Amino acid sequence: MAKQPISDAAQTFGARVRTRRNELGKSQERLADDSGMHWTFIGQVERGQRNVSLHNILKIAEALGIDPGELVRGLKAPEDAHSSSDGASAS
Repeated sequence: MAKQPISDAAQTFGARVRTRRNELGKSQERLADDSGMHWTFIGQVERGQRNVSLHNILKIAEALGIDPGELVRGLKAPEDAHSSSDGASAS
C-alpha cells in the first residue's frame, strides 16, 4: 500500500511543486540538483509525504524560479490535538 500524504496542506504544496516543475520541463532529478536536495526527497514532497522546512521551501522555490508565497498561499495548518492555543506545542 502506498504511503498517504501527511496532510491536505502537504498534498497541495506538493502538487504545486510538481505543476511548476512540469511547466519548466524539469525532472525530479534536475530539480533536486538545482535545489541541493536528493531526488527521493523531491518525490516525497510532491506526494505530500514530507513536512518541508522553511529553508527547503525557499530552496525549492528558488530552483523553480517562483516566489515561495506562490507555493504556500492559502494553505491551512492541519488540526493538531497536541498544539496549545498560543501556537506552541505542548510537551
